[in-house]
Amino acid sequence: MMATARRLHAHRLWQACAPMSLPFDPIAEARRQWRSHWGPAAVPSMAAVTSIMRAEQILIARLNELLRPWDLTFPRYEGLMLLYYSRNGSLPLGKMGERLQVHPTSVTNIVDGLERLGFVRRTRHERDRRTTLACITSEGRVAAEAATVALNEARFGTAPLGKEELQQIADVLSALREGADDFHSSQAS
Repeated sequence: MMATARRLHAHRLWQACAPMSLPFDPIAEARRQWRSHWGPAAVPSMAAVTSIMRAEQILIARLNELLRPWDLTFPRYEGLMLLYYSRNGSLPLGKMGERLQVHPTSVTNIVDGLERLGFVRRTRHERDRRTTLACITSEGRVAAEAATVALNEARFGTAPLGKEELQQIADVLSALREGADDFHSSQAS
């Protein structure tokens, strides 16, 4: 009952923060325009990329709304979870950037935000004083667990997609990522 109420609340929040719906599908209109100006061969790639980018906007808005009770954004949540799952609850900022695949400035901003919330603290590496570590706090662990429960209950904002559709999306995008050398296939799970 509680999970259903949370999902309904999340759906209402998504509707409230979403811009007004257009009376037409802009990607379908872009397809039509692309076909008439560039020919049918260019349409599938343009439509796929445009759809992915719009879906990313929708998901980020939904996820940030779900994470609002903890004053988290999705990038901060990812940083927090990286520390949550690390062996010692801490990582060098450079290692965080590598694993999150973001610029060092973005890692600094993520850690700054988490530090302001009391979820992370910075410390010096005990063996290499030049290295700064981000360490998850007990408050950070509590927030990470509670936020993850909320995200899992809301299926990470992926409604109305079902389990099979989500697996297909993950598989297709995995092939794209592997083709871009995003990871080594021996590490794929």
